[in-house]
Amino acid sequence: MLFAAPELDERERAVLAQIEDLKNKLRFQLNEPRRWSGSLRRLSFARNIRGSNSIEGFDAALDDAAAVAVGEEPLDASAETRLALEGYRNAMTYVLQIAQEPQVEVSEALIKSLHFMMTLYDLKNSPGRWRPGAIFVRDEVSGDIVHEGADIDDVPSLMAQLVADLNTREDPPIVRAAMAHLNLVMIHPFRDGNGRMSRCLQSLILAAEGVLSPVFMSVEEYLGRNTQDYYDILASVGGGTWQPSRDARPWIRFMLTAHLRQAQTLQRRVRESERLWSELERVRERLNMPERMIYPMFDAAYGLRIRNATYRAALSEEEEITEQTASRDLKALVDADLLVAKGERRGRYYVSGRELTALRTQIFDKRGPRVDSDPFEGAA
Repeated sequence: MLFAAPELDERERAVLAQIEDLKNKLRFQLNEPRRWSGSLRRLSFARNIRGSNSIEGFDAALDDAAAVAVGEEPLDASAETRLALEGYRNAMTYVLQIAQEPQVEVSEALIKSLHFMMTLYDLKNSPGRWRPGAIFVRDEVSGDIVHEGADIDDVPSLMAQLVADLNTREDPPIVRAAMAHLNLVMIHPFRDGNGRMSRCLQSLILAAEGVLSPVFMSVEEYLGRNTQDYYDILASVGGGTWQPSRDARPWIRFMLTAHLRQAQTLQRRVRESERLWSELERVRERLNMPERMIYPMFDAAYGLRIRNATYRAALSEEEEITEQTASRDLKALVDADLLVAKGERRGRYYVSGRELTALRTQIFDKRGPRVDSDPFEGAA
């Protein structure tokens, strides 16, 4: 027996419809051939990697996560954090590849393979293998046990049942993905990395929907921003041990709220990115610079630190340039007061100059307040 998805009530169906409407609108906006959408996709991927790993205590700045996402070294992240980010990047990159297949089928081998990619950096994690014994999750502050995974003898059959249920495709994809997340994290089939694997599996199920790229459908960023609420709802629904007869409705409502909030955030970013790119295009034309130089300006305006290597990596899908060409581009941006150089030699990076900082204030810092109202407030 697994945790079962409740039949959606009228309020839940209304929120789900609102999410679907937002994502359909985003699909049309993002499918249009606009150059800024590649940068938005890259930063969204970095936010997902960063968000999922921050929940497990692997904290990194957005520009460090963005560097790891394109295969470059981070500036500040520790070695362990870098390895965790790289593992999650590899697993999610594979998910993005699978999403391009006509039909996405989940299997135990696929789940184990994703876990292997994610946790290979430490063999003590038993990457790609079910755990060998009992497992307990402890509160890092109090030391108290907050969850005990399913009995080790039941793990293989429970995971086989989970895979079978995932491939029936009876529930709406968002609900099916949320239940995959809940069941895997409650079974806790691995020695380590269960939270990351649950969130990765959720993204895999969402990828099968095909309405919107899983980069944009993921809610890892939201969960990373609301980690305590995430832990609290898992504790409330799970009850501390493997109890699949408990009511999963509070979890479904939490995840519907997460999808709604993340879709609203993405819609705002689409509008802001389009406006920012247009403003940067005017700057580029005024200074008669190559089009490629919008990329480092775009990232700097978002508050990222720019390096020669990350500039070339971010541009690689559009154009291949040499290290020398990138250096000349960055120097030209410094000379135009658009970027400010920091550090020396291999440690050199660039941040936004006065004009880009002013653009950031104009576009980003004057945004309206975040909508944080509970869509289920007052619901039974």
